[in-house]
Amino acid sequence: MSRVASIDKYDLKGYKLKKAQREDLKLLLEVCREHIPDVDEEAVTSAFKLCYLSHEDMKRASGEPYYYHPVEVAKIVASEINIDDVSVIASLLHDTVEDTDVNLDDIRYWFGEEVAVIIDGVTKITGVFKSRDSKQAEAFMKLLLTMAEDIRVVLIKFADRLHNMRTIQHLKREKQVQIASETMDLYAPLAHRFGLFRIKNELEDLCFKAIDPTSFKFVARKLREKKEDREEFINEFMEPIKNELGKMKFKFEIKGRPKHIFSIYRKMQRQQKPFEEIYDLFAIRIILEDPHNKEDCWRVYSIITDWYTPIPERFRDFISVPKANGYQSLHTTVITNKGRKVEVQIRTRRMDDIAEKGLAAHWKYKEGAQQGSETLDKFVSWVRDILDNPRPDAATDFVKDFQLNLYKDEIYVFTPDGELKTLPREATPIDFAFEIHSEIGERAMAAKVNGKMVPLRQKLHNGDQVEIITGNKINLNPDWIDDVVTHKAKSRIRQYIKQKQRKVAEEGRELWEKRAKKGSVEISDQELNKFAKRFNYESTQELFFDIGSGAFEVNELFKEVKKFKSTGRIEDTDSADTKQLSNEEIQNKYLDSARSVGDGKSLFINGELSNIKYSYANCCNPIPGDDVIGFISRTGDIKIHRAMCNNAQHLLKTETERIVEVNWAKNIDTKFLGAIKVIGGDRVGMINDITDVLSKSLETNMKSINVSSDSGMFEGIITLYVDGISHLNRIMKKLEKIEGVKNVLRYE
Repeated sequence: MSRVASIDKYDLKGYKLKKAQREDLKLLLEVCREHIPDVDEEAVTSAFKLCYLSHEDMKRASGEPYYYHPVEVAKIVASEINIDDVSVIASLLHDTVEDTDVNLDDIRYWFGEEVAVIIDGVTKITGVFKSRDSKQAEAFMKLLLTMAEDIRVVLIKFADRLHNMRTIQHLKREKQVQIASETMDLYAPLAHRFGLFRIKNELEDLCFKAIDPTSFKFVARKLREKKEDREEFINEFMEPIKNELGKMKFKFEIKGRPKHIFSIYRKMQRQQKPFEEIYDLFAIRIILEDPHNKEDCWRVYSIITDWYTPIPERFRDFISVPKANGYQSLHTTVITNKGRKVEVQIRTRRMDDIAEKGLAAHWKYKEGAQQGSETLDKFVSWVRDILDNPRPDAATDFVKDFQLNLYKDEIYVFTPDGELKTLPREATPIDFAFEIHSEIGERAMAAKVNGKMVPLRQKLHNGDQVEIITGNKINLNPDWIDDVVTHKAKSRIRQYIKQKQRKVAEEGRELWEKRAKKGSVEISDQELNKFAKRFNYESTQELFFDIGSGAFEVNELFKEVKKFKSTGRIEDTDSADTKQLSNEEIQNKYLDSARSVGDGKSLFINGELSNIKYSYANCCNPIPGDDVIGFISRTGDIKIHRAMCNNAQHLLKTETERIVEVNWAKNIDTKFLGAIKVIGGDRVGMINDITDVLSKSLETNMKSINVSSDSGMFEGIITLYVDGISHLNRIMKKLEKIEGVKNVLRYE
């Protein structure tokens, strides 16, 4: 559609909004006035009109008018990111070029080049985020470069995804899990790297709610139950601090927020502890209103430690050494006279803005992108450093490495000359070597940490001074791939491994060619590729590698080729080309070929009771009551995983077409294998009491029990047969009542 035709169609100045839309516009302008100085209300109004008119006949999955979505995205950008009115206008129009008859020339004519460039960037990002297979590796890199050049593009994309997650309940369950997994995988860690902690936390909670609603509701309910106790404790804790700060004439605000639900759940899983034993459920934050006087933070720290005993190893100074995303704050954990640990964060108002809004907050303090920002410059350097290897062999590896670098906590180490280097936590001297220069990483022979020789695989810690000793030749070790955490180190080691694999594959091809020549057999590369598929290899390269390494007998290939030469037939394989089919058609294809063996009573597959053979994944041992997904294997049966299982999350991203929606049937007459972990005081008769409860009181059969004891405490892992999640919960509650038992957890 031509630019002129669009301009003629939409009379932005003359059009009169209806009452409902006038109310929506009024609310949006109020948000803009509150959070964005000098907002161009006329331009925002015109953008609102174009948003409404161009989407007038469109509906969302919820049945609401589509224009609600861009308006809500604009509100998020204004209130939670609040950069400028250009971002608000671009947010209102972010879907127009992709979904309506409005084009970039129209946007440029009405709102200028700056808005058009941002909308063009958002439109391009949308396509990249939808597909991250090997063909998208280069596009994904371009996305990162776009982010580095104008962060407003990706900030609008964050707001867009946040509103989509807030309204995800209107989609089918299968789609919810898929979108939530993608968001948890990429958007949340990217928001973390941008310093958008409030948005990151909400995204994680919304994803958690969509993927595992049962666990989400459990933690949320526990937090609500403890709310009054928590508020009373915060007031009691802060009373003497408030008095001291008042005497010193500080202007301040105190916040006592609980940690977000997913972080609490993750801590319960990581520490294998129940909710009641996670004590740092919240952090008290003291915000000083003077945005620039960071010395006052240390004065406040001194007041707090006068009243409460600090835990030295829990002190963090992010003011002197900010995080890579610009985060600054003093962190300390103190103990009250009743023995309770409390995390306290101390920061200025400026630091708090950056902590909540990340890099976006620099627009407020640096007067927009033109003035530049040291933190923004660091972020650009970090992104470009991630892109050091411009053509990774596999986008999935690239995205995985990128995500690890996004989410990792940081440590600060020094070169022998005292230069500060920032690395992800759990980095090794190998990572440090590659951080200095690729050649140093390739030739690293040994390392000195704080003057002492250490293994290259040893984990580094905050404040370490590291020296790398190099040789004259490349000394890369393929086994290092599991010891490094930075993308630069991983990509170079992976490249080295592939070079070695190519060499072995070439040797395998030579072995085949000699055998074929000796047996007087000629065959084309195209036909050989069919034989590779016949033996479940992705390519002839993989087949020749196994021949070269001795994992596959060259005579096995020769026999099959000889047979083909006499019959002219190669057996069909399961790897038929399904690329032209839709996901639904591919699912049906696999389901049609699935083996019909089963009672047809335990599971609903795609909403119907099914006789298709299925089995339960050993990695997560799902039981009735768990949220589950199904994965159609190449052998024709279905593997049932818990939705939050790591393997299930990987399959949701890499094998989407093989995922089917599964639900438990009612009244299942089958026993399932579950596991629990029991921790308590080591006393005579404890094991006997546990087995008595299981066998006599609950009539539960055990499969195994493994017990270890240390320093008067015992820990037991019990595997047993249960009816479902409610049965398992009853067992856990009963065991908790045994004398001396401290914790009972579901064991992962």
